[in-house]
Amino acid sequence: MRAPGASAAAIWPPLAGFIDFEHRLGKRMAGRPVMSGVYEFIRFGMKQAWACLFGGIVVFLQIATYLVYPRDAALARYDFLFLSMVAVQAGLILTRLETAEEAKVILIYHVVGTAMEIFKTAVGSWIYPEPSFFRIGGVPLFTGFMYACIGSYICRAWRLFDFRFSNHPPGWALIALSVLIYVNFFMHHYVVDTRIGLFLLAAVLFARTKIYFKVWRVHRSMPLLLGLLLVALFIWFSENIGTFTRTWLYPSQLQGWSMVSFAKLGSWSLLLIISYTLVTLVNRPQPLDRP
Repeated sequence: MRAPGASAAAIWPPLAGFIDFEHRLGKRMAGRPVMSGVYEFIRFGMKQAWACLFGGIVVFLQIATYLVYPRDAALARYDFLFLSMVAVQAGLILTRLETAEEAKVILIYHVVGTAMEIFKTAVGSWIYPEPSFFRIGGVPLFTGFMYACIGSYICRAWRLFDFRFSNHPPGWALIALSVLIYVNFFMHHYVVDTRIGLFLLAAVLFARTKIYFKVWRVHRSMPLLLGLLLVALFIWFSENIGTFTRTWLYPSQLQGWSMVSFAKLGSWSLLLIISYTLVTLVNRPQPLDRP
């Protein structure tokens, strides 16, 4: 456990020099109200960017391969993406920029996401239009890493912002809700879609839950549901990048790209609850008053 007041980023050894510089800069800003506000805003953005490290690399690879990767290359674009993401994930673990606990969560979510991808592509919800060698059915194996990005972000943000909670739902309730959500992603193709009921259950479960996050010297707070919705919104933005780069396509985009339906934001919100639940199995939610 790190000492009180220590930087949350101190768990990543390569950041030691930057942490020292940032600490000295923060001491200079502390006595200046306007500058300290600007400094905290910039600090928030930098922490978010660092939390998005794996996801940002994946989005960059999608864009770069779409723009410059040779269409006639011996190694298919999807296979290049898969091997690149394996290398990135291994590099993060070897350099200790990702902890063993985080890697476990990412692996579980990778498997959960790939299983859903196999089913969804089989029923025609979306397709991967390019050929590949590393695939299961209609699903290139790099797709699991796109789900892993979400788990990676939550794990890293949890540490960087020193998350604390009030009125957090019990673990069994989160697990039960996540199981219902996951089952509905399959079930709604054959029987009734229960997502409205799932939204209501989530609203009841998280109605009184607040998340406290430390940007600099003190913890700020917001409703946890709002935080999850904001993360889902950025995932939706990333999904538009994914379809624009033809990494995958919905049936409505086969004749030409169009923005992903805003209704998908609801699906991502539900899927995010599953990811959040998996992370809570490693990072137990703690109250604000616990050191």
